[in-house]
Amino acid sequence: MIDFTLDPQGIATLCWNMPGRSQNVLNGESCEALFAAIERAVSDDAVNGILMTSAKPDFIAGGDLEWLLSASDAAELFGRVMRLHRALRSLETCGKPVAMALPGATLGGGLEIALAGHYRVAADNPKARFGLPEVTLGLLPGGGGTQRLPRLIGIQKSLPLLLEGKRLKAAEALKLGILDAVVAPGTEVEAAREWLLAQHDIRQQPWDAKGYRIPGGAVSSPAVQQVFMASNALLRAKTYGNYPAPANILSCVYEGLITNIDTGLQTEARYFVETVMTPEAKNMIRTLFFSMGEANKLAGRPAGVPVQKYSKIGVLGAGMMGAGIAYVAAKSGIEVVLIDMNQEAAEKGKAYSRALVDKQVERGQLAQDKAQALLGRITPTTDYARLDGAEIVVEAVFEDRAIKADVTKKSEAVLAADAIFASNTSTLPITGLAEASARPANFIGLHFFSPVERMPLVEVIVGKQTSQATLARSLDLIQALGMTPIVVNDSRGFYTSRVFSSYVLEGLAMLREGIAPALIENAGLMAGMPVGPLALTDEVSSELVYKIDRQTRADLGDAYQPRPGHDVAAKMVELGRIGKKAGMGYYEYPAGGKKHLWSGLAELFPLAQSQPDVQSLIERLIAVQAVETVRCMEEGVLTTARDADVGAILAWGFPAFRGGPISWVQTVGIAQFVEQCERLSTQHGARFAPPALLKTMAEKGEGFYQ
Repeated sequence: MIDFTLDPQGIATLCWNMPGRSQNVLNGESCEALFAAIERAVSDDAVNGILMTSAKPDFIAGGDLEWLLSASDAAELFGRVMRLHRALRSLETCGKPVAMALPGATLGGGLEIALAGHYRVAADNPKARFGLPEVTLGLLPGGGGTQRLPRLIGIQKSLPLLLEGKRLKAAEALKLGILDAVVAPGTEVEAAREWLLAQHDIRQQPWDAKGYRIPGGAVSSPAVQQVFMASNALLRAKTYGNYPAPANILSCVYEGLITNIDTGLQTEARYFVETVMTPEAKNMIRTLFFSMGEANKLAGRPAGVPVQKYSKIGVLGAGMMGAGIAYVAAKSGIEVVLIDMNQEAAEKGKAYSRALVDKQVERGQLAQDKAQALLGRITPTTDYARLDGAEIVVEAVFEDRAIKADVTKKSEAVLAADAIFASNTSTLPITGLAEASARPANFIGLHFFSPVERMPLVEVIVGKQTSQATLARSLDLIQALGMTPIVVNDSRGFYTSRVFSSYVLEGLAMLREGIAPALIENAGLMAGMPVGPLALTDEVSSELVYKIDRQTRADLGDAYQPRPGHDVAAKMVELGRIGKKAGMGYYEYPAGGKKHLWSGLAELFPLAQSQPDVQSLIERLIAVQAVETVRCMEEGVLTTARDADVGAILAWGFPAFRGGPISWVQTVGIAQFVEQCERLSTQHGARFAPPALLKTMAEKGEGFYQ
């Protein structure tokens, strides 16, 4: 666990080496080993200096989140945290010099332990990152990070690291003063040892020295007071008070740094426990760490299918979506044949990648030779014969069945019998598109999101005839691209488009009811959505909403069920106010100015005399997405709560603090959510009616997550 050695010079080396794990983590077992090792080194008179390092490529990855997720007793957790604080205080005040030799990544609890050393030397490892990213999972540092980091480098420099969870390269951490030295990989232990042997005076931390002052100014200084005021204002504007962790981090720093270090650590421990116990932290840990990790490890991949290695793929359609797919594939080392109707369009698609790599070269993020190699892997053409040898073709042409059928047949005439054909459609059922294929078992949906290079999710749609081998091999491609997959079964709108549209249409329905546009937009933002529903409709265009509804109506005939909001989109299309791309929609987009809501909305949709309170609108906007997600579970479109939650957060920005629609239902409580849906259904219509699945689960006392 932690190997202890003592050399003839009196240097005690505490080497982290947790068995059965690729990384060292802080949990109950490793903390006990740490406490014992510190006690032994501190109390042994033969020990003149203490060196802590790792036998693994990285130092310590942070806390064991499964350990934290299971925490239910606040008093017990507070006791655990305070034991760690006491042990680290014992280490840094023992009078013996303490050096930390960091071979690789030192994050979260790992950096907090390193900060308890008097000297930190890191290997110049390009992959290593240093930081306190706890806030990105709804947590705050609980091993002294909110107290030692500001005392070491100052409040102003530490707040961005604490509030944004920034991960620094070794050179950046050295410049900030978090590290004392960066040396060649493999020499960090010797460098730490040399420093220890050179120490002849009793070592202590700066904050334990007489006359210590916080770098950059104390909490009470006018400059730092302004920093806190600005941070509070920005935090409120950005999060609307939905995320406890960053607010508690600010409180920890402010309250802790007006006291001594020991009182400050107690303050941090209290806020840490309070934060861990919040549903927001539990939701974010579950979805952003565990569920995301399972998805990235291809938890939905069928067993028994050999892993597919990709060397060449085809991309049909060189528009923004196809060009983005071509870029991420070429970036991953895969040869790409990018096909469009004419050579000019195909070349334009490649130019998209050129613009991206040129910007990276300019910023020093990519070497010129690697940029040229990436571009060299993309072949723009009109010739389908160039698809010969491709293991998969991804079609990203217009949402038109006839065009898709045509390119399917042209591709299959060239492809090998076992090659996969994937459609990037966002709404058209895969089973129907596969009718144009001579080998429907090899036909699948791969729904990328725009812009592809920034949107990590791929929605994998399994048609009725899609084979398990095709699913497995398609997931292998997504992993090769470094993206995150969710797996859904075929249906109209699949999962992401279907539930995303429920948010947009609910906003349009509110507008039709006479609710003030600004109130609707603010309710969306306060609910935690990245954009209000009217602004989001402008982004995707009312024309698209209208076309999808028209196609659905034609396909379903008498089975078509109209939904409130579609008539609003139709009216905007009639007026030519289709959205941002037209320069006018629910918003005006003045040249060189800031967008603002169109004043004509008041005449088109007169305001009701009585306006609802914003909380009722927030409830509707979130509940409509959650209930539609449950319907997808009930219908078998979704098969796991994991994919539902990961997909919602990554695809359309469902609020992370809610953990995803299914996590949110679980947070509210199944029985309570059924009651909420029944009330909303009575007030606003059948779209809120609770599915039978929910009622059954409520009766049996079941949950989506155990």
